[in-house]
Amino acid sequence: MPIPKSLRVADSKVPRAGTLPLRSSQNPFEEAPGLEEEHGELGPLPNGTSCGRRATLEKLVGLGPFRLGWSPGRRAGSPGDGQPRSFLGRVLGPGIRRSSADFGLLARLQGTRAHGDEEAGDTARRLAFLRLGRGPKPRRASLAERVVPAGEAAPEPPPKVPEPPKMKEPLSVLEILSLIQRRELARADEHILELEAEELALSGCGAPGPPQAEGRRARDVALLYEALQRELWALVRETLAGPGPGAGAVAQLGQVLVQEEAADGRRGPGAARRLRARWAEAVARAARERLEAAAPGAPGGLSGQLEALRSRLLEDMAVVRGRLAPAYPAGLGAFGVYLRGYHGALAEWLGASARRRLPLADRYALLHWHNQVYPREVLGLVDMVALENGELGPLLSAGTLRGLEDECVTDVKAQTRAALLRVLQEDEEHWGDLEDRTSGLAQDVCELLEEHTERAPRISQELGERMAHCCLGGLAEFLQSFQQRVERFHENPGIRELPPDTYISRTIALVNCGPPLRALAERLARVGPPESEPAREASASALDRVTRLCHRVLADLLFQELQPHFNKLMRRKWLSSPEALDGIVGTLGAQALALRRMQDEPYQALVAELHRRALVEYVRPLLRGRLRCRSARTRSRVAGRLREDAAQLQRLFRRLESQASWLDAVVPHLAEVLQLEDTPSIQVEVAVLVRDYPDIRRKHVAALLDVRGLHSTAARQEILAVARDLELSEGGVLPPPRDHAFFSDIPVPRPSFCLGLPLVLGRLPLSRLARPSLACLPLRPRPLSPRRPRAQR
Repeated sequence: MPIPKSLRVADSKVPRAGTLPLRSSQNPFEEAPGLEEEHGELGPLPNGTSCGRRATLEKLVGLGPFRLGWSPGRRAGSPGDGQPRSFLGRVLGPGIRRSSADFGLLARLQGTRAHGDEEAGDTARRLAFLRLGRGPKPRRASLAERVVPAGEAAPEPPPKVPEPPKMKEPLSVLEILSLIQRRELARADEHILELEAEELALSGCGAPGPPQAEGRRARDVALLYEALQRELWALVRETLAGPGPGAGAVAQLGQVLVQEEAADGRRGPGAARRLRARWAEAVARAARERLEAAAPGAPGGLSGQLEALRSRLLEDMAVVRGRLAPAYPAGLGAFGVYLRGYHGALAEWLGASARRRLPLADRYALLHWHNQVYPREVLGLVDMVALENGELGPLLSAGTLRGLEDECVTDVKAQTRAALLRVLQEDEEHWGDLEDRTSGLAQDVCELLEEHTERAPRISQELGERMAHCCLGGLAEFLQSFQQRVERFHENPGIRELPPDTYISRTIALVNCGPPLRALAERLARVGPPESEPAREASASALDRVTRLCHRVLADLLFQELQPHFNKLMRRKWLSSPEALDGIVGTLGAQALALRRMQDEPYQALVAELHRRALVEYVRPLLRGRLRCRSARTRSRVAGRLREDAAQLQRLFRRLESQASWLDAVVPHLAEVLQLEDTPSIQVEVAVLVRDYPDIRRKHVAALLDVRGLHSTAARQEILAVARDLELSEGGVLPPPRDHAFFSDIPVPRPSFCLGLPLVLGRLPLSRLARPSLACLPLRPRPLSPRRPRAQR
């Protein structure tokens, strides 16, 4: 069949565009200048339309401002001479890639063929209607049946000659673009690579052609790559956002990356397109969009936003692990790329949040999420083995973290100092109230400080140490102020006018603040650095002063009531009646019920102090010499009474849970010294007394010997030598602690001495030296009474 004359055009006369009227002053895509001049005036197409107006690729599909030219030259693998070609191939010549202008011509040819097919279809339907009445068409014998007689075997058909394989014709730019739009990405990338190879081959071999056509070919390749990348990165976003495209589309994306990475190896470093790196960037952009969309709508401030980020991260990484990563080729390490993309996007979000001025609670939440939640609840649940280059970097830099921690410590120091002083002032306003109310001062202080000392170690050990040191310093300042206010409270004369029960209750409430605050200070000192020790000592010293002051106040109030009973001790009536001691035991037992409201630690200290002070007040009148034993019978009665009272007091304080058991032996030792008769036994007992109570002195032993009625100078010297040796040996020994001091709180009586002969000559008759009552006299003589003036003789 002869080719119509209207289609016999040279390669240079092939139309480059369809009939799209795209001329407009506002359209940036203008018609290529000089096309008509370059190719001449084109004739009409077979359907009678004119191809004087042509549109380029950017006008057809909305790409960037460029014009696609037709690509002359032979393509590798295109049909050669003697090979069958399509009608359009015979028109355009051998091996020519159709440009964007070919599609206008193809559309017109298809339109004419479609119109002719419609007319042929109508005629066929009419003929089929006319043949309905004649019945089916009779079967005609085949040529083989007519030639071969009946009963003989038909000859074998000649073997079929295999037809040569049909070579695929190269696709035009518009056809490649259509593949991209239909997301046949791997196939489109193959044709783009072929087109790029042709362009490189033509530019490398110096094939003749207009320079404008070569520029258009390069722009065609570049813009096809842009269109391909837009679809690739859109596919990345869509696969993360929801079910969207299936695994096939993701597999095509991975195949494109593999093909392009292989092509980059052929292109060389300068011409490499690095689609794999751009894919990682696209993943990071998609991750950033996903995280930014999840955070703003979360309730609860920064804590809620961080929780929303955690949920989104786990949700998306589950999608990547279960659906996306298996669809990629194994060599791409898709899971690691997605994980790094989300990690980098999260680092940007946290860095922007850290640069804002955050309140203290949000700063705590950010540090805790960064140091604990993200490593444990996010990275701990993903497959870190999938990372190619080891571990991920930190979300925030070390300087940023240090700055956040410094701000936390500074804010805590300022806030706790003001809050502690406010709590102390509010509690002090109720110290003078008549109504009995429970003080919550210690609990409030502990809650204020523990809020920070418990949260900081959860972030990091270093921040926990710094926060403990900061809070301990604030606690030491608070306790010093608390001590001063307690002292002013007890020195206030108006406070002493309160009812005794109210005053005792308020004092017990102040004492009860000590144990929890002391325990808090000790705990902070253990957690904090070594330089926290001075603050701990200051806290303990302030609490000790408060406790001792309150204990002294309570003991003074109690012994004011007991003093009348102690005044009855060591008298003649005391030997025959237990009335005085019964009053002491009854009063102490009754007051102990009120003291039970005290915390265990200060209560034990107070009971031990009451135990010590009660025995001091019991022994004091004995050593003052209220009672003198002039006979062995009297000494035996006094010693027996002392033992009975000591046993009764011991039972009392055991019932009060006193831990000062070292006091139980002091009165029995004194009773033994009074009752023993021989000097060596007395020396042994005094040695035991000196050993158990090292604060006893020779003056106390001498006073006890006076009560016993021992006036023998030699015996006294032998007994006192034991105490003297102890005093000489204790030159460099520290005195016993305050809670283990007994005799040091008993006023020392006047030391006795034995009169010598020179002192009495001329003053006393020698006959009176034999009287035992004058063997020892006080150091200071009694003041002489004023004598009347003697009358002149």
